[in-house]
Amino acid sequence: MSNPRQAPRDTASSSNEEHTQALRRLGARAHQLRAATRAADHFCGQDNEEDRTTASWLMSCSLGLAAELASDIDGLARVLRDQGADAALQRAVAAVRVRAHQLHAAARAADRFLEQESQEDRETGSWLIACAHGLAGKLTDDLDNSVVPARRPQVDKSRVEPHDAQLVRSMAAAMPAAARAPA
Repeated sequence: MSNPRQAPRDTASSSNEEHTQALRRLGARAHQLRAATRAADHFCGQDNEEDRTTASWLMSCSLGLAAELASDIDGLARVLRDQGADAALQRAVAAVRVRAHQLHAAARAADRFLEQESQEDRETGSWLIACAHGLAGKLTDDLDNSVVPARRPQVDKSRVEPHDAQLVRSMAAAMPAAARAPA
């Protein structure tokens, strides 16, 4: 007969793992958004009209990414609240949620100003791109810091030297033997 006290702990453990994985996926998408805003910022600073058009297009893409990311973070916050997850995790997600909505607002404003005809509006759009890029960097940092680093097996790196000829020979000698070994 199983221990009834162990089942909730296993459920909580798997739930925490699911939330951690969700945060990692959100972090990966936040890094994509940061890259898009960085590229928009770069192209916006160029002298020709084609590059500025590219910046405007990248900001439109960033707006879509920011809206989806903010919505998904909202969903995760609701799930954590409904499941009564760890208070520290809920606070971390709440902070990330605020940053995601700030980023979405900056991306939306930048996109709107870049579509305007006046030079002053475009300059405002350029400034807002830089703001969105800064917020995207902070969002990725917040998400990266809210996730416990993945544990990887310890590897003894002390015997590995960058150009160790003996190690290369021993690895080369082991490869044919490993290929011949029965499965």
